[in-house]
Amino acid sequence: MEEQYISKLHPVVDYGAGVFLLIIAILTILGNSAVLATAMKRSSLLKSPELLTVNLAVADIGMAISMYPLAIASAWNHAWLGGDASCIYYALMGFLFGVCSMMTLCAMAVIRFLVTNSSKSSSNKITKNTVCILITFIWLYSLLWAILPLVGWGYYGPEPFGISCTIAWSKFHNSSNGFSFILSMFLLCTVLPALTIVTCYLGIAWKVHKAYQEIQNIDRIPNAAKLEKKLTLMAVLISVGFLSSWTPYAAASFWSIFNPSDSLQPIVTLLPCLFAKSSTAYNPFIYYIFSKTFRCELKQLQCCCGWRVHFLSTDNSAENPMSMWSGRDNMRLSTAAKVENQGAAAR
Repeated sequence: MEEQYISKLHPVVDYGAGVFLLIIAILTILGNSAVLATAMKRSSLLKSPELLTVNLAVADIGMAISMYPLAIASAWNHAWLGGDASCIYYALMGFLFGVCSMMTLCAMAVIRFLVTNSSKSSSNKITKNTVCILITFIWLYSLLWAILPLVGWGYYGPEPFGISCTIAWSKFHNSSNGFSFILSMFLLCTVLPALTIVTCYLGIAWKVHKAYQEIQNIDRIPNAAKLEKKLTLMAVLISVGFLSSWTPYAAASFWSIFNPSDSLQPIVTLLPCLFAKSSTAYNPFIYYIFSKTFRCELKQLQCCCGWRVHFLSTDNSAENPMSMWSGRDNMRLSTAAKVENQGAAAR
């Protein structure tokens, strides 16, 4: 076996990493399966942009099924299993699903921004066909980037700690071809989508803030405005969670580009990798906390399957299970504010 595929970690650390990934895999598969089951049950009621939420769940569960079993087995084997072929497969799957998740979150932010800042008639122009075309583009875009290292632009290889595979960051500081790939990928798959997400949610936050300012009495804030605020918070948490999970890994990877591969201790490169993989598990918990309907649907699934799981519960939640757009169906924020102010003046 090649030395690069042998674990550089203590066996206890390998075992712990495998257990951690096993827990994340179980949570990811169970949680996102519940999201998909709920979506299928309510398919006739789903609004078109909610298909992006379904796509995000598909990407998360796809990563857990296609990658985590191999990573767990390799961790417990204290060496990577399968050699070069499985390493390329694992890295390609990680890149594919990672870019897909990032671009889906970007699309969700843009649509959320457009819906919040447009009239109901304009927001209704976002049809299911439009979203399906957008999702198809996201997958093709992600697949394009994932196969580029296979055709000579960029490289796949093992992680410094030996029991995982990804883009071979350490090869790029001596290669102009590799560096151009990293720079392009970083700009088009990370920086621009992240800036788009931040800009959209800042615009939404400003819109919500202005609407609240127009409503002088906090006791008279309409339900539409409260719902809009809650849905925006849910969307922000999902995006912030994903970006926060992957930022340490991106930082460690870029360190490897400009420094020798052994400049960081193996455990230092392992922890950001594990933290990034945890990003697939927590979205269902966010839906559960914020959505009363999702909790009710999940309880029905529990009854059908004969199992019970107790989660944190709250009564003040959005009524749509995975929706980040349903606030528009009640009232636009600005309209609601004007109606409240007009009512106050009449009294």
